[in-house]
Amino acid sequence: MTDQTEQTDPMTDQMTDQSDQSDQVTEQAAPTDQVTERTEQAGRPSELLELPELPGSSELPGLPELPEPSQPQEPAAPRPLGELRRWPRSFADRLTAPLPGVRAMARLAREGAIRPRPEGLRAIPDLPFAPGPLPAADTDTLAVTWAGHASWIVRIGGLTVLTDPVWSRRILGIPPRITPVGVRWEDLPPVDAVVISHNHYDHLDAPTLKRLPRDTPLFVPAGLGRWFRRRRFHHVTELDWWEAAEYKGVRFDFVPAHHWSKRGLTDTCRSLWGGWILGDRRQRKLYFAGDTGYGHWFEEIGRRYAGIDLALLPIGAYAPRWWLQDVHTDPEEAVRAFADLGARRMAPMHWAAFVLSAEPVLEPLTRVRAAWARAGHPRDDLWDLPVGGSRVLAEP
Repeated sequence: MTDQTEQTDPMTDQMTDQSDQSDQVTEQAAPTDQVTERTEQAGRPSELLELPELPGSSELPGLPELPEPSQPQEPAAPRPLGELRRWPRSFADRLTAPLPGVRAMARLAREGAIRPRPEGLRAIPDLPFAPGPLPAADTDTLAVTWAGHASWIVRIGGLTVLTDPVWSRRILGIPPRITPVGVRWEDLPPVDAVVISHNHYDHLDAPTLKRLPRDTPLFVPAGLGRWFRRRRFHHVTELDWWEAAEYKGVRFDFVPAHHWSKRGLTDTCRSLWGGWILGDRRQRKLYFAGDTGYGHWFEEIGRRYAGIDLALLPIGAYAPRWWLQDVHTDPEEAVRAFADLGARRMAPMHWAAFVLSAEPVLEPLTRVRAAWARAGHPRDDLWDLPVGGSRVLAEP
């Protein structure tokens, strides 16, 4: 087990991130966020404690849904790889819900609903964990292997692509993994590319990324490229929503999500967040949602990228609902999102690795299976893999 995970140095990562933020503020003359809440040092989930106290945000009645961006309705032409670009100081105008303020923070502290009750943790030994060999792959293969949480090994168009790779045993502010990583790092084939959905610590893990060669092609949200370039990665492609790049015949499209970004005290929404559509020469498409709440973007993504073959959708870290519904889908919402996308198959993720919230650890799986059955979808189209499990898309 110890070979499958890596002990992190969270303080080193945090100090580096704070240095990044300080430099960014100096370069851009950005205003400092007025944040008084301590984040992540208190040993609570980073996804919960990264939420800032924004003055007056608790008074907001809610943000309206954004109008459709003035982007082409068909997928855009690929942009150059590694392009250096200028971005706005903030992407807060992309939020589709207000971030919690002082009142919400006080309610969360009063209720203390940030971890499952003891009975909700008893099922940890029953969490599905079945590591196996990676499937053979060639240029015609589309296969996925779930390493845990939002980390997938995607084989597409002859490439091996990692999504939000987190191979660490623990990350800042979160208890250690409750299941090991599904694939040992040394058992991975050469990594051809990496996609990142956003900068939260359970999706952007510096110790894992340090294992990669510095010439690994990285596809990241707008505003996040500098974080990678400071760590000497030099093949970094930043994309805005609805933009795309192409590498060795595989297309990488960055699409919207209902979420947000933050890694320290002064960088709220300074980089973008989203999901990825990966497409091969045979027009097969895989959708990696990253982190997202439920909302109007799913239908729009399905309209612009019709015929998604496989949707990797989050189903965990959703309780209490009043606190997390804007940023994390629950199992029933994930099944609704699958239908909105018009996808052919769904693989659940974002559960069974870290305890980020208050639902019982096995509940996401039982609820998504029940929601899938109620919706009348074919059972074989729900790829509810164990951690370490793989599946190959069969030839039509």
